Amino acid sequence: MSGFLPDQPGAEVRLSPNFGPRRETLRPDMIVLHYTGMPTGPGAEAWLCDPASEVSSHYLVHEDGRIVQMVRESDRAWHAGKSSWFGCTDINSCSVGIEIVNPGHSLGYKTFPKRQIKAVIDLCVGIADRHSIPPQRVLAHSDVAPGRKVDPGEKFPWKALFAAGVGHLVPAAPIKMGAALRAGDAGADVEALQSMLALYGYSAEISGVFDRQTEIVVAAFQRHFRRRLVDGVADGSTISTLQRLLAAIKAASSK
Repeated sequence: MSGFLPDQPGAEVRLSPNFGPRRETLRPDMIVLHYTGMPTGPGAEAWLCDPASEVSSHYLVHEDGRIVQMVRESDRAWHAGKSSWFGCTDINSCSVGIEIVNPGHSLGYKTFPKRQIKAVIDLCVGIADRHSIPPQRVLAHSDVAPGRKVDPGEKFPWKALFAAGVGHLVPAAPIKMGAALRAGDAGADVEALQSMLALYGYSAEISGVFDRQTEIVVAAFQRHFRRRLVDGVADGSTISTLQRLLAAIKAASSK
């Protein structure tokens, strides 16, 4: 028994009991991408539909490109956990969650197949169109839950999504030797970095002190936008890439 018609044309339906109403009249205004982090796709699908797991997502995308919808987009799936973006801490109520089958870092993290990514792109395009979601609000689980989560990880092909009109990206600035901000630093430059991260949406306290949380947020930023080196050090490449992203949003909003 399917329980509902899919929001995404062509998707299979397998109803998960793990959902509820969106809270405080919130509606979907972001897409959060995850990897399953489990040995197999069927195992992940079963887990997301098991009431004992108390987790779910709106969609699961298998390695062969099959899309399974488990929760209606109008409902609140339980996928993001403790998370934050632009100060909103109930990410489940304002997002559509997509789980992408991949064993993840602890079980043999591997490249995402092209047919799977094609399906993810098509799905994101459909969701964004249905809910008028802007590109900069297509995010990684690691963006909204830095430190706690690292998925979908540095192997996820954000460039392929961006080329198809999904997500926000700029060319990462080249990595060069030079001055960098790192754990233990303090002052106006650190405060400026934290302010830019917060302006983009990250949960970054603006303290002027490069503490452990700042290091975690910088690493999360790198994992999405400067994937060649994820070390939590705000070098020139990291800062320049962040500045370019903010400038691109400003330019787009002024048109």
